[in-house]
Amino acid sequence: MLINKSNKENKLNKMFNANSIAIIGASNNPNKTSYQILKNLIDGAYRGKIYPINQKENEILGLKAYSKITDIDGGIDLAVIVIPARLIPETMKEMGEKNVNTAIIISGGFKEIGNYELEKEVVETANKYNISFVGPNCQGINYTYNNLCASWPLITAKGSLCIIAQSGTVAATLGTWAENEGIGATGIVSLGNKTDLNEMDFIDFFLKDENTKVIALNIEGFTNGKKFMEIAKNNKEKDIVVLKPGRTEKGKKVAQSHTKSVSGSDVIFDAACKQAGVIRAYSITELYDYSKALGLLKKPKGNRVMVITSSGGSGILATDIFEENYVEVVDLNPELSQKLKAELPSHCVVSNPLDLTGDTDAYRYEKCVNIANEYDDIDMFLLIFGDPIPNACNVVSSLKEKVSKPIIVCYLGGGEVEKEETLSMHRNGIPVFPAPERAAKAISILSRKCKGSD
Repeated sequence: MLINKSNKENKLNKMFNANSIAIIGASNNPNKTSYQILKNLIDGAYRGKIYPINQKENEILGLKAYSKITDIDGGIDLAVIVIPARLIPETMKEMGEKNVNTAIIISGGFKEIGNYELEKEVVETANKYNISFVGPNCQGINYTYNNLCASWPLITAKGSLCIIAQSGTVAATLGTWAENEGIGATGIVSLGNKTDLNEMDFIDFFLKDENTKVIALNIEGFTNGKKFMEIAKNNKEKDIVVLKPGRTEKGKKVAQSHTKSVSGSDVIFDAACKQAGVIRAYSITELYDYSKALGLLKKPKGNRVMVITSSGGSGILATDIFEENYVEVVDLNPELSQKLKAELPSHCVVSNPLDLTGDTDAYRYEKCVNIANEYDDIDMFLLIFGDPIPNACNVVSSLKEKVSKPIIVCYLGGGEVEKEETLSMHRNGIPVFPAPERAAKAISILSRKCKGSD
């Protein structure tokens, strides 16, 4: 049930940069979804006007409440609808009378439970009044650069990652990770049933968004797979990482019952992704890790990596992943080996991985990277801090200014020092991974995007 409306791009711009929002079904009950959305708009410091709509309340969370959207004097850019599904067609007629033409339908109770006729009625009403909407059966949207969190949980940290997900929980999970790690996001979209606005509309919008560098996409079935691949192939500026569940026959059936998405051949989809330059993830963790690396790191010139670690075991784990993913853990140039041996304590294992052992400090890493950076047969560095090593952020930040090659960090086994250093690095735009395998997989994705790779 696709809807063709004029000026869709203008409507999306109006939606994400809304200056006024009506919450239809707003409530004073903290257990209601509508209460949480209204509270998140307020707590997130949304700068526009907020109009709660509730026929039984005069005031909600300190804001004047209105019985109907038509009772509001000012204009409204966006309506967030959280009322029983059966009431939505009539509400959309009132929106049409008020000339409100963008909406988010949070409410469920449509085709996902077999209620196709009601969903069809919503579509027909939207068409009649030229309303574009997200959902139904979705978790809303967030655009941090407008302090607009018409969703949950509250995500406010600004970054370069856009999240578009058919699953509200996947969207919330990725957003929470980005918030907690301090790397932030540009926008977060929960598609739900994508009855009107679909993944293609939002991909197109965020490919043009100047704040977005990478799009993390969770999709159960494409509205137009051919169009997606064409857009992805023609896109030269930004990276797209996609997590598409339903790879198995049983998984396809579950996906279809979730939001009535139709999933095609996984083999064909995988081949198309490779041809279009789309990075494929196979878990929520991979979707996040790959997007984080692509959003925060430069592309390397090649696929040769040097691993510098305080933990020999962690270096081995990373090496296995590199070997399995066609990233070359290069043998050290003999001249480089001699220089490193001259500068390091005798108990350090000078090879690749370079084991600085457990007594190292952060400045030993800095010395090694500065020396190794002079050699052209190394394209990127993985630094594994495997102990509570203070000043890691200071050292890596300094190296980031001087070294043109990507520097990826893994920090583990460091307790409170690890937490402090990791958060500081994320705030400085340095991606940190909590396990060597995750760091190595992220680097393997980065190397696929290097100059001259397929």
